[in-house]
Amino acid sequence: METTGDILLHSREERGVHTLTLNTPQSFNALSEAMLTALADGLREVEQDPGARALVLAAAGKVFCAGHNLKEMKAHPEQSYYQQLFAQCSRVMLQIQQLAVPVIARVQGLATAAGCQLVAQCDLAVASQEARFGVNGIDVGLFCATPSVPLVRNVPAKFAMEMLLTGEFISAETALQRGLVNRVAGPDALDVEVERLVSAIVSKPREAIAMGKAVFYRQRETGIEAAYQLAGQTMACNMAHEVAQEGVQAFIDKRAPAWRG
Repeated sequence: METTGDILLHSREERGVHTLTLNTPQSFNALSEAMLTALADGLREVEQDPGARALVLAAAGKVFCAGHNLKEMKAHPEQSYYQQLFAQCSRVMLQIQQLAVPVIARVQGLATAAGCQLVAQCDLAVASQEARFGVNGIDVGLFCATPSVPLVRNVPAKFAMEMLLTGEFISAETALQRGLVNRVAGPDALDVEVERLVSAIVSKPREAIAMGKAVFYRQRETGIEAAYQLAGQTMACNMAHEVAQEGVQAFIDKRAPAWRG
C-alpha cells in the first residue's frame, strides 16, 4: 500500500482502481488544512496515473467525515484565514470533478457539513444503511454555503434548502430517494456494492468515460443550445475514436469488443 502520509492512505489495484482513505478517525476524519493538502496530493497522483480507471474515496472508523475542523478554525479568527481555507477546500472539490476517472464515495458512517459536501461532489456514492447525512453548520450559526454548491446539484432545491436551514440529518435511505447517493447496502455488503459499480466502470473504455465525465459537467452548467452543441462535438470525437469504432463493429459482428478483454 502506498501512502500520502499517515492521515490519508493511498492504494492502487493492478487493474487501475485507486483508493484514498481518510485516516484520522480520532478527529472524525475532519477536513483540516493537512487533510485537504493530502487529498489534493492524492488526487493529483491519481490524475497523473495513465492507467487509472476509477477512484474510491473511503474513510477509517465509524465516521466518514465530520466536515471542517472547527477547533482549527476557531484558533484562527481572521477572515483572511477563513477565505484561504474555504478556497483550499473548493479547489479539492473541483479536482474531484475534473479528475478524468469516476470518483465513488464509500460512505460507511456519518457525513456532515463539508463531509456531506465531499459525498455530493463525488460522481457516485454508495452508503451503508448506518450512514447519515447533514449540512448542519447552521447549528453553530454557520450556513453551509460551500456544501450547498454540490448539494443542490444532487438534491432537489427544496430538500436541499430544508437540510441547510434546519441542520437536520437524513438517513441513507432518504439520501437515496433524494439523489444524494446511488446505492445503499448493509454494513457487511458495502464493499460488495462498491465493487459492483467499480467492475461496471472498468469494463468500459477509459477514453470514452473520460470524455463523458468531462462533457457531463460542462454541459450541465450551460444553456441548452450550448449544451447540445458541446455534447454533439464530444460524441463526434468519441465516435471517431478507435474504442467506439471497435465497439460498433463488434456490435455489428455480434461479438464482444476487443477492449473488453
